[in-house]
Amino acid sequence: MPKLKTNRGAAKRFKRTASGKFKRSQAYLNHILTKKSTKRKRQLREGLIVDASNQAAVRRMLPYA
Repeated sequence: MPKLKTNRGAAKRFKRTASGKFKRSQAYLNHILTKKSTKRKRQLREGLIVDASNQAAVRRMLPYA
């Protein structure tokens, strides 16, 4: 069996937690920030866990994470 390639785009976006799930950051925090409230921007800074329906897809993209 050849070695598997890691999807480099996914490697920059997801990190594996100790329990084996994947962390991700939220979208909508890159530009056009003046019209977004401070509360909204602060809440967007928090990371989330990848949804269960997408865990398998992320695991396939990151075989060695």
